Amino acid sequence: MQSIDRAMHVIQVLVSQSSDSQLSITELSQKCGLPVSSMHRLLKAMSKHGLIRQDEQSKHYGLGNIWLEYGLRMYDRMDYISQIRPELERLMNKVDESVYLSQPIGMESLIIERIDSEKNPIRVYDQLGLRIPMNIGAANKAMLAYMSYQQAKEIIDALLPEPQRLEFWQTLKETRIRGCGISHSERTEGTTSVAAPILNHFGEVHGAVSIGFVSFNLSDDRLDFLIEHVMDTGKRISAKLGYTGP
Repeated sequence: MQSIDRAMHVIQVLVSQSSDSQLSITELSQKCGLPVSSMHRLLKAMSKHGLIRQDEQSKHYGLGNIWLEYGLRMYDRMDYISQIRPELERLMNKVDESVYLSQPIGMESLIIERIDSEKNPIRVYDQLGLRIPMNIGAANKAMLAYMSYQQAKEIIDALLPEPQRLEFWQTLKETRIRGCGISHSERTEGTTSVAAPILNHFGEVHGAVSIGFVSFNLSDDRLDFLIEHVMDTGKRISAKLGYTGP
């Protein structure tokens, strides 16, 4: 059991790195709190099963390709859209507004699902497959606010000029405290969106659920109502993906 715990700790450390980042055995030992000798034996066993791989030149370690194989198999079996869609439909029926599901892809997010309310003749319409820079919109703020500092910093430094970064970091701090992202007229004048992060079983950002609506005559009570329900949906979906945190 101890070996499994140690192996999972190594995997979690490697998963937390950026996609092109690998770690030396010394760095892994420090991050996992294990002697180098113990780490060497553990890495050797994990390599044997394809869980990790070692770069021949740098001798640094990263995740093995077997995780891609396992992930694709799980994706095929789980069909997470079919699991999540009922939650999106539930939210749409509660709020009578357009509801979106987004996922981060590098410096952008991708809208992968949208459910419109037939009861509402005035809709905010964003196409499926639309890519949006990660510094724009409520969904993206919600995702950035819950990413690791290093991951968020790489995105912010790439997308924003230095004079704008401090204020944006403050916005993310407020988003994290509030538990949801809010955006007013960032992409389309006269519209507002609210969003909550979706976290996986590692507590990592898997995506975001958001509500887009016209902000004409928007009352504080209505905004609070939408925030309450989008946050509840984010928590429900996260739980379906195995997240057990607060």
